Amino acid sequence: MYTRDNYREAKAEIEARRTSAVALAEERCRELATASPEIKRIDEELRGTGLELFRVACSGGDISAVRKRNEALIAARRAELVRLGLPEDYTEVKYACPICSDTGFVGTKMCSCLKELLITKNIKSSGMGKLIERQSFENFSLEGIEGEDRERMEKNLAKAKAYAELFPKCRGNLLLIGTTGTGKTHISTAIAKEIIHQGFDVVYDSVQNIISDFESDKFKSNYGQGESLSEKYLECELLIIDDLGTEFSTQFSTSTLYNLLNTRQNRGLATIISTNLSAKELAGKYDGRIYSRIVGSDYTVLFFSGKDYRIR
Repeated sequence: MYTRDNYREAKAEIEARRTSAVALAEERCRELATASPEIKRIDEELRGTGLELFRVACSGGDISAVRKRNEALIAARRAELVRLGLPEDYTEVKYACPICSDTGFVGTKMCSCLKELLITKNIKSSGMGKLIERQSFENFSLEGIEGEDRERMEKNLAKAKAYAELFPKCRGNLLLIGTTGTGKTHISTAIAKEIIHQGFDVVYDSVQNIISDFESDKFKSNYGQGESLSEKYLECELLIIDDLGTEFSTQFSTSTLYNLLNTRQNRGLATIISTNLSAKELAGKYDGRIYSRIVGSDYTVLFFSGKDYRIR
């Protein structure tokens, strides 16, 4: 569900938190050993009682006396810390997440701290960071829309919510058609937000940028080979293509768009497309292979209408 890169980065960040917390505690122990001979003496004795506890327990002996001595030393150490004006837990490791001790897991189950970090990274890598902060199903407004337009938009909103709730059980495709400012981007963002929070990989970009990335990969020189820019569009669990129809039509852009849509369809991956063009204009711009895919049975078409959403 999470991309390898995002998972690797999140795990590294969690491990860095743990390393930092342990290092801080160890540094404080060293400082105290220098500042307080009493703390140094107690710590040395505690190490001895710890080993003794282990030895006696392994031999099946009575550990009560050793445990009692160990508890007395811990109490004395805390009292010395208080005398020095420090909190009793001054040298204890303070993890950012006390639930998993900054390991990212509780047993074999992923901890909530790692899940939240992965969601944050998924939002960042989706290309919708700022949009997701502002737009959701909750703040999608139908104010100022009346009559048939309002009825249509209410149905669109209900279908969009159902799409997000049922994902990935229903990995369908959506085509959002409507003039500028009728709420297509807001609805796309709201869907993406819900699906990302479920832990799925979402990528959003304009059709121009998508084709540009494929072009860069195809024509890069042998000396410029590196990480693929276009691979994410073919592999993400949900791809949102914005502003279809605004790209400059060439043989390369047409073949790229067909390959992208066809590959994702064959892999069972979901795609949402938004366009300002009407169905008739789409038919005039694209050949039958592309047109039949985006307005045929593979896609559910939602028509957006009403006053300019941005003005409202």
